[in-house]
Amino acid sequence: MRLLSRTALVAFAICAIVAGSARAATDPGATINHFYGTLLQTMKQGPQLGDAGRYNALAPAIRQSFDLSGMTAKAVGPSWANLSPAEKQQVTDAFTRYTIATYVDHFNRYNGEKLEVAGQRNTPYGTIVETHIVQSGGDQTAINYLMRQNGNEWQIADIYLQGTISQIANLRSQFSSVVLRGGAQALVETLNRKTASLVPNSAAS
Repeated sequence: MRLLSRTALVAFAICAIVAGSARAATDPGATINHFYGTLLQTMKQGPQLGDAGRYNALAPAIRQSFDLSGMTAKAVGPSWANLSPAEKQQVTDAFTRYTIATYVDHFNRYNGEKLEVAGQRNTPYGTIVETHIVQSGGDQTAINYLMRQNGNEWQIADIYLQGTISQIANLRSQFSSVVLRGGAQALVETLNRKTASLVPNSAAS
């Protein structure tokens, strides 16, 4: 009975988190606010949900808030043009799972953090939304998001760690050499291994 109650509670928590992320955002800052709201809820439910529960809770919000196909193409680099449509889809799916698993691993519990949107500014290559992750002790980490409009929605096109370090540029330095050596399949296998090391049993989700 206790196990049944716990299972029902976890399922309810996931449904509540997913429902909170289902709204489309028509403003760059709104996209990040919605995503951060889901991320914070998931962190607060972290130990209760477990790895699989956090993965299932975050997946819809990440798929909605991130331009995952565009990010994958840019991360692969020039070799992307030489991949077949099927290979592009396989790589995009693997990159999506890896992205979700990264957030599941890095934001696994709540310790009083605040996720704050500090402002936004327009640039020639998109809108930058500036955010801070504020630890309970007051230390701040800057994470900025490059936003581009995709239809009626604003989606994340790149993440700047510590405010300035492009995640896409960092990944391209890794991915492009893998594709050149072993093709799309080698990159899919590499991404699946990385994903499994962060969240076991998620590589085929």
